[in-house]
Amino acid sequence: MKKRTARRNRKKQAQFPGHLSHINLNAAGIDIGAESHWVAVPEGRDPGGSTVREFGCFTADLYALADWLVQCGITTVAMESTGVYWISLFEILDQRGIHVALVNPHHLKNVPGRKSDIIDCQWIQPLHTYGLLRGSFRPEDQICVLRGYLRQRAMLVRYASHPIQHMQKALDQMNLKLHRVVTDITGVTGMRIIRAILAEERNPVTLAQMRDPRCKNTTETIAKALEGNWREEHLFSLRQAVTLFDTYQDQIAACDAQTEAYLGTFVAHTQSPLPPKPGRKNPRIRNDPGFDAQSHLYRISGVDLTRIDGIHTHTALKLISEVGLDMTRWPTVKHFTSWLGLCPGSKISGGKVLNSRTKPSGNRAAAAFRLAAHSLHNSQSALGAFLRRKKAHIGGPKAVTATAHKLARLFYSMLKHGTEYQDPGVDDYQTRYQARVISGLRRKATALGYSLTEIEDLDQTLCAAVPG
Repeated sequence: MKKRTARRNRKKQAQFPGHLSHINLNAAGIDIGAESHWVAVPEGRDPGGSTVREFGCFTADLYALADWLVQCGITTVAMESTGVYWISLFEILDQRGIHVALVNPHHLKNVPGRKSDIIDCQWIQPLHTYGLLRGSFRPEDQICVLRGYLRQRAMLVRYASHPIQHMQKALDQMNLKLHRVVTDITGVTGMRIIRAILAEERNPVTLAQMRDPRCKNTTETIAKALEGNWREEHLFSLRQAVTLFDTYQDQIAACDAQTEAYLGTFVAHTQSPLPPKPGRKNPRIRNDPGFDAQSHLYRISGVDLTRIDGIHTHTALKLISEVGLDMTRWPTVKHFTSWLGLCPGSKISGGKVLNSRTKPSGNRAAAAFRLAAHSLHNSQSALGAFLRRKKAHIGGPKAVTATAHKLARLFYSMLKHGTEYQDPGVDDYQTRYQARVISGLRRKATALGYSLTEIEDLDQTLCAAVPG
């Protein structure tokens, strides 16, 4: 821990108008760094007379920082979300009962005058005192732990794709066209054949007979694709890739077991069993959790989110881990969709709309909603019909965003109000859309002085209109 001299503490700060009211009287500002943190408190709080102090980044320094804030009577702190350096300090301050506002660095970048770490924390402190800073969303601690497990799992799944590529490369180098005759080389047939190859099996007919009965290609076709050039260096590369692939699969399974055990610690919202879903069950998707996550989600939320078309079990679990179960953090569904970045923009100047595009966002929940919307292209549901109509009207990317916005509204309504979603079907959606179009045509005709008349039998009318 280091103290700054009084001369450096008396640096000229930005002056705020006197009519502004102090909202957070016990506010402090922290500038986060990789090697040290700079903290600014109101004048007269520190018995030593200093208003700015520098603390190191070690754990003992972070506890000393928290002790100093408590000694100064600080109850709320604002700090930038810089990398991952803020996480440890955030958790320690939260344990001490200090409210921490995690502020977007873009909201603090316009520091007047010279730029330094001392001036940054002195700029953050009065801004937070006057209530001019807004903390970013962060779910409760229990949800944060679940989010950590799922993000770790997503990283393992992403890394597991690299050994698959190496397996594919090794097979191609030996001219084994396994990927041409099986859909997935890491499926039942593919891994069975690859493991047999590593066990010194070289007969293509014997290898082809290991096909799964559900495989589309015949044994003869598969045997023809498995005639290769068996070089030792390529077999060594294949063996190492399979070992890495198995290692990642073991770690993913361990992550699933940890996640399942942690979901059991959540307070149950309902004790009733999961009701059966009408119609066809959701197909199992590759890399889905290896446990019954749907039942856990229903128990802790009280609703079956997978009833929404496009929202599968893994997607629902990811959404819960990112936004939590408490939808009261957003006053209305419009606030929720705006936070996701799925609403049209409103960049207006002088009464003229300059831009209405959605804001760029790295929100993981919004990305999950977009992926769920993208999966509805061939869905025979009302949401699928909506996506296809929008795609023909405004194009694919905008249609996916519009459908993701609709999914987010359904997700918000189900969690906040406990409502159940029932798919009205494609026919009902088309009927209601046709009624809206006709209603609009009637209004336009009336405004132009015309009346719109429905033709009961169009074929007879056309025949009567044709002379002869």
